[in-house]
Amino acid sequence: MLKKFRDFISISEPDEKDIVKDLRLATAALLVEVARADFERTAEEEKALAVHLETFLKLPSEEVRSIISSATDKVDKATSLYEFTSLINENCSNDQKFSLMCAMWHIAHADGDIDRYEEHIIRRVSELIHLSHSDYIRAKLLALK
Repeated sequence: MLKKFRDFISISEPDEKDIVKDLRLATAALLVEVARADFERTAEEEKALAVHLETFLKLPSEEVRSIISSATDKVDKATSLYEFTSLINENCSNDQKFSLMCAMWHIAHADGDIDRYEEHIIRRVSELIHLSHSDYIRAKLLALK
């Protein structure tokens, strides 16, 4: 009986592979959220999304479609951005957060226009991942070049 109780209260540490997988999915979900924030996903945004997932997450191109699908499902079921941004906060450096912000701006600008809904999502994520306002603006300016 005591053994069952110890087994019940023991908390196992998450495996590093699981954390990496969850981080990839959370990052992809945030990028998908930006791509669909303006209620239309253009071919340019889809291409930018795929390119950023390949380069930012170092994913092979054959896995990109799968993670976009998984991330889209995850976003559809999510009640807030917090479940994605909390993973980013716990596991990413400020430089990695800045790179994510740059990727989000690139996707938003891929169709040549940054919609107010795209900008709103990016602003919220910036605040939730505790990125400074100057980094938020710097990432936007880099994306517009």
